[in-house]
Amino acid sequence: MKLVVGLGNPGRAYARTRHNVGFLVVEEIALRSGARWRRSWRFPARLAEVKMANGRRIGLVEPLTFMNRSGDAVGPLARRRNIAPEDLLVVYDDADLPLGALRIRPSGSAGGHNGMRSVIAALGTEKFARMRIGIGRSGAELVEHVLAPISAEEWVTLDETIRNAADAALCWAADGVESAMNRFNRAAKAGVNGEHIRGYDNLSRNIEG
Repeated sequence: MKLVVGLGNPGRAYARTRHNVGFLVVEEIALRSGARWRRSWRFPARLAEVKMANGRRIGLVEPLTFMNRSGDAVGPLARRRNIAPEDLLVVYDDADLPLGALRIRPSGSAGGHNGMRSVIAALGTEKFARMRIGIGRSGAELVEHVLAPISAEEWVTLDETIRNAADAALCWAADGVESAMNRFNRAAKAGVNGEHIRGYDNLSRNIEG
């Protein structure tokens, strides 16, 4: 099984904030398949499961801890399900990338992101794939910026980016991190984020988590 983790903060107050774009990406994948989310009784997380047309299973995870304790959910879940680092993708926001940019890497540091810092500490390794979604910066303090709601103007860009990010996650699950990097990092740099990149939305329907 592959595991795609979207990082964010739980609760309605944070649902459409910039810090929650990781949640929005895994929710887009679940929506395409008709998968149902369920709250885990074993881990502090919401879980869903989808199946690609080739039969490959993908677990979707939203930690129900707050952002800076995301590892409390991801670490135990990965160990319980015997998820190897190469089978894990973590999706999260990055204020150091321009709004709507999408970058995939096979490994790396937390880069100042508290949620990633917690995940890395819980797993004991940086060697897992991650996808960063650019939310840009404003004149506000960083904490105020990331916890602010996504504006209608920003949503025009982020809506397309979230769909492309869902495609990229499915590409990663099907073909590996190098393929996802080559296709989607290049597309993002070329300014193609305004167009939904097709080809990785072939999910089986009604797979319940």
